[in-house]
Amino acid sequence: MREKNNTNLERMRELIERLTEADIAYYKNDAPIMTDLEYDRLTEELSSLEHDTGLVLSGSPTQKVSGEILESLAEVRHTKPMLSAGKTKSIEDLIRFAAGRAVLLCWKMDGLTLVLRYEYGKLKQAITRGREGIIGEDVTHTVRTFRNVPLTIPTKESFEVRGEGVISWESFRRINASLEEPYTHPRNLASGSTRKLDAGEASKRRLEFWAFELVSDHLEPESKLAQQQFLQRSGFSVVPYIFLDAGHSGQDIRDTVAGMEPKDFAYPVDGLVMEYEDLRYGKSLGATGHHENRLIALKWADELYSTRFRGVELATTRTGMVSITGLFDPISIDGTLVSRAYLHNLDIFDEFQFGIGDEISVYKANMIIPQIADNKTQSNTYMLPMTCPCCGKPLTVKSTSGGTRQLYCGNPHCAAKLVQKFAHFCEKTRMNIEGLSATTLEKLIGHGWVRNFGDLYELEQHREDIVRTEGFGERSFDRLQAAIEKSRRCTLAKFIAGLGIPMVGRHAGRDLDRYFHGSWAEFEAAILNGFDFTQLPDFGETMHNNIYTWYADAQEAKLWRPLLRKIQFETKENLTMETTMNNPFAGKTVVATGKLEHYTRDGIQEKLISLGAHPSGAVSKKTDYLIVGEKAGSKLTKAQQLGVKTLTEQEFEDMLA
Repeated sequence: MREKNNTNLERMRELIERLTEADIAYYKNDAPIMTDLEYDRLTEELSSLEHDTGLVLSGSPTQKVSGEILESLAEVRHTKPMLSAGKTKSIEDLIRFAAGRAVLLCWKMDGLTLVLRYEYGKLKQAITRGREGIIGEDVTHTVRTFRNVPLTIPTKESFEVRGEGVISWESFRRINASLEEPYTHPRNLASGSTRKLDAGEASKRRLEFWAFELVSDHLEPESKLAQQQFLQRSGFSVVPYIFLDAGHSGQDIRDTVAGMEPKDFAYPVDGLVMEYEDLRYGKSLGATGHHENRLIALKWADELYSTRFRGVELATTRTGMVSITGLFDPISIDGTLVSRAYLHNLDIFDEFQFGIGDEISVYKANMIIPQIADNKTQSNTYMLPMTCPCCGKPLTVKSTSGGTRQLYCGNPHCAAKLVQKFAHFCEKTRMNIEGLSATTLEKLIGHGWVRNFGDLYELEQHREDIVRTEGFGERSFDRLQAAIEKSRRCTLAKFIAGLGIPMVGRHAGRDLDRYFHGSWAEFEAAILNGFDFTQLPDFGETMHNNIYTWYADAQEAKLWRPLLRKIQFETKENLTMETTMNNPFAGKTVVATGKLEHYTRDGIQEKLISLGAHPSGAVSKKTDYLIVGEKAGSKLTKAQQLGVKTLTEQEFEDMLA
C-alpha cells in the first residue's frame, strides 16, 4: 500500500510538472508542446489521482491559487515554542550524542523556518518562526503558492508540520538575475519572498517547503523514522535524511558526514542535524531556554585562506543604493578562483579598516558564498570612493530603519535609476509591455539603445545588435516587438499611471482619464491653464503639487515627451456607464479592501467605474461605501471610526440586483 501511495505521488508530481510546462509554452511562449486532447487527458488523470489519494499538491493546474494581496502580516502565537538545536563544529560531539542509539542525520537546510497547520484535511495556516519562536507572522497567502505544499491531504486529524521555506541554487540564480536588487543568498530571497504582501509576486519565486518535523497531540508515530514516512505519504517533501541504527560505530558517523557534500546538494544548507530515532527518549531529555536536547546541529568549520586587499568596486542599484564589493588577489578555494566578496554595508566596510595590500582572510560561507573574515593588517589607509560610479555625482550616507549605514546616490536623474522608471512604465498595470523586465531594460539602456520612453518604440533600428546580445534571439525580439506594437494604443489612465508622477498611480490615472475624456491634450491644457486638481475626488494638495512639479521638470520631460509622437490614446469601451447610471453607486465614492471572491483589485475598480462610481484607494470622510473582503485591514478600522457604511461582497451584489 505504501509503495502504491509513493508511486501515485511521483506520478502526480510528474503530471503537475508536464502540465505546467504546457501552460507556459501555450500561454506565455505561444508555442504549444502538446495537443488539447493530450492536455485534457493528463489533467483528467491528475484529477482522478487527487480524488483517489485525497491529496492536492500546490501548483496543481486543478487548483489555481489566486494572487492575494495583504495590507500587513498578522501576528500568530505558536501552539508550542519553536526552540533551536544545540550546535557544534565537532564531529566527535555527534558521536558522543549518538552514544550507541539509533539516530537520523539530515541536512540543515538554510531558508525561512515555517509551521504549517492542517485541519480537516486542508491547509489552514502557515506561520513564520518569528520572535524567539513564540510569535510568528501569518504567511498563508504566499505559502499556498509554493511549488510543493499539499493544500489538501487525506488525514482529517489536526496537526502541524515544521519545515524550511527554501529556493534551490538553480532557481536562485535565475530569479536573482531578474530582480531590481539581487539578493546575496537564497535564504534572504526565500525569506523576503515568503513575507511579501502580494502572493502573486511571491508565486514567481519558485519557493519550496521541506518538512522536518510533525507536531500533533492526536498523531503519535512511534519513531522519528515513522514520523518522516507519514509526512512523505501525506505529500510533503521531507528533508533528505540517513538512518543509522543502534549498531553504528563512530567511524560510520564520520563516513556518513564526509559523504554529505553540500556542493552536491541542490539547495543551500548550513550544516547537518542529528536526532534520536526514539521520540519518547528524545522528549525525556527536556530542553533549555534556547534548544531541545533531543537533537544537535553540526555547523561546518569555515576554512580560511590568506590573500591581499586591492580595493573595492561600487555599483549603483535602481533605488540609488550603492553596493560595495571588496576586491583582493585571486585565491583558489575549493577548486574555484575567488577575487571578490560582497560587503553588505558601510558599517561592515569600516570595521575592517582596509588598506591597499593589507593581509586579509577569505572563506566561503556555507562552502558557497565568498566572504572576508578579517583584516590582519588593519592599516586603515584606504579611502572609499564617494562618487557614483554611474553618474559621477557625490554619494551620501543614509541609515536604514534598523540603523545600518548605506551609500546612496542622491542624483534623481542618475542613469542607473532609469531602469526602475522604465520598468514601472512597462508594468502590466501600466503600459503592459510584456518581455521588458528590469533585467532586459538594463541591457537596452546600458548599450545606449534606449534613452527615453519613446526609444522603446524604435528598437527595430537596433535589431541586429539586440539579437546578438546574450539572452536575446530572433524569436524573443519578435515577441518583444509584438508587445511594444500592441501597447501603442493605450488609455490615458494607463499612460499617466506609467509616468511615475509621485502619488499619481492607477486610481488617480482613472480619475484623470474620466475627467479629461481620455484626452492627453485636455489634461496638458489643464496644467498649462493652472487647473486646480484638488477639486477632483481624493486629490489633495500634495498630489496637485506633484503633478505641477513633475510637468515642470525638464529632465523628466526628456523621458516622456518623445513618447507622445509614438502612441495613440483611446477610450476603453468596456468601461462605459452601465444602466444609464441607474444604480445606487452612481456618483458615489467607493473603496474596496481585503480579498474579494469574484473580483481582482483591478476588476473591482473597473466594475465601479462602469457603474459611474468614483473608486478610491483611501478611506476618508468623503467615502460613501467600503466593500470589505477577507482579511480587511486598517481601512476597515478607519471606516468604522468615521461611520462609513461597509458592505460585504454579497451585499454589494445584492444592491446591484
